[in-house]
Amino acid sequence: MNTHRVQQHVVEGKEIFVGLEDSKRTWKLAVRCERMVVHTVSMEPKYKGLLKYLETKFPGCLIHLIYEAGFKGFNLYDRLTDAGIDCVVIPPHMVTQPKVSKVKTDRRDANRLAIILENGDFKDACCVPDRERREDRQISRTLIGIQKDLIRVKNRIHKFIDFHGIEVSLRGYWGRDELRILKELPLEGPLKTSFDVLLTQLEELTCHQTTLRNGLRALCQKPRYKKAFDIARGLPGIGWFTAIRLILELGEDLSRFTTGEKVASFVGLTCSEYSSGESECKGRITGMGSGFIRGVLIENSWIAMKRDPVLLAKFSRVWRSSGSKKKAIVAVARMLIVRLRACVVSGTPYVMGTVR
Repeated sequence: MNTHRVQQHVVEGKEIFVGLEDSKRTWKLAVRCERMVVHTVSMEPKYKGLLKYLETKFPGCLIHLIYEAGFKGFNLYDRLTDAGIDCVVIPPHMVTQPKVSKVKTDRRDANRLAIILENGDFKDACCVPDRERREDRQISRTLIGIQKDLIRVKNRIHKFIDFHGIEVSLRGYWGRDELRILKELPLEGPLKTSFDVLLTQLEELTCHQTTLRNGLRALCQKPRYKKAFDIARGLPGIGWFTAIRLILELGEDLSRFTTGEKVASFVGLTCSEYSSGESECKGRITGMGSGFIRGVLIENSWIAMKRDPVLLAKFSRVWRSSGSKKKAIVAVARMLIVRLRACVVSGTPYVMGTVR
């Protein structure tokens, strides 16, 4: 059947649903209308070409487009929305497909996305943060990368010292004294050249780390985040550094999470479950969302439970029933993020609980 004839007959002035499969080299598009595919195309991954295609092929149509969140972020969403196109970004793990399917291609994926969009068969589309918060959040995410690089360089220095039998005592935290000791090591020739390169990397990364931390401090006073930051800062175990990074990742308005269960699910702190019939089996946490947020919450929960009697009681109760400290601290982290949401939504500061 001639696709263009079907397009002229079916599509004109109607709603169309476009599934876009994104990759570095090509975009695969599947266009559906009236429960049928009316056009498929492969094109270069350029926004101008996509917009020209939609305007030329489907004038006067109400266009809905869906694509999976990926390596290119949300810039395409911004540009399509500005052009008046209804756009949905969906997490890749939320795209359903038949269990028996043994064939996967970009064309099939694009068609599957279009079907999902046309049927409204999705619940948890991405809540796309605006450009300002995405750019502010990048400071925190860049800092995470710098901290990982710092650990790698420090490990290389430790290996260097051990391999060449250099006797030097260093504390766990490397400050100015440790850097001075490393610079004064009596090395010569190739060893000195190699070691100086490592020290230069260490100093540069430390400088970058300081710059990014100062940038985060400045964001703490930004009017947009100030109220939510002050509330998060008031939670037990959470300092300014953790508070601003949580607000940048979750947003300053947590009312989009209608319940505490939803915010816990968003950060991956709810139990997985594989139950069928009369058998019930609950497993580990789902691990969905950002591992960084989960790690920060669990790390701070060890401090929080020592300051809030209710959190400590929760930890003790789960520890006694399960025999696992890991499960207990995860339960405390889940309670902490649920309480954070409640405080931010209501606009009230955190109040320490009492155990009856």
